[in-house]
Amino acid sequence: MSLLKPNINTPFHIDFDWWKQNERDWHVFLRSLLCAEHQEAFADVEAGGTIDWIDPQTAEVKPVDGIQHVLMSHCALLPEFLNERTAIVEAIFRTFLTNGNIPLSADELGKRLGRSADVILKTIAGPRVYRGLRPLQTPSASE
Repeated sequence: MSLLKPNINTPFHIDFDWWKQNERDWHVFLRSLLCAEHQEAFADVEAGGTIDWIDPQTAEVKPVDGIQHVLMSHCALLPEFLNERTAIVEAIFRTFLTNGNIPLSADELGKRLGRSADVILKTIAGPRVYRGLRPLQTPSASE
């Protein structure tokens, strides 16, 4: 972790290594976020399958989890997936799922979610890590 304290312009993302280190079953959690139609469709599908996803902003092809893709391309587009009543940590997490985990700052998240950037920063930049939401680590000059 960087020794610099994050500010409202520090980019954050979902740190999937955090899930692995904390023995979180990522696929079980993702399945719980699927809409009813896809929970049924994926009931017997093995976890971990990836598909190629094209980032709509950069046209870069990235491998993504198949369940994550369904979340991004269908379930996340449903009005009940993310709304003004969604708890702040859940709203931030779901925002990263729907945007392909493209890093966003607390300021950008605040604008997208209609919430205070300061509250978002205090929530995700504190000592406790919620759902793997962490500052983006960039390689240092010595690496």
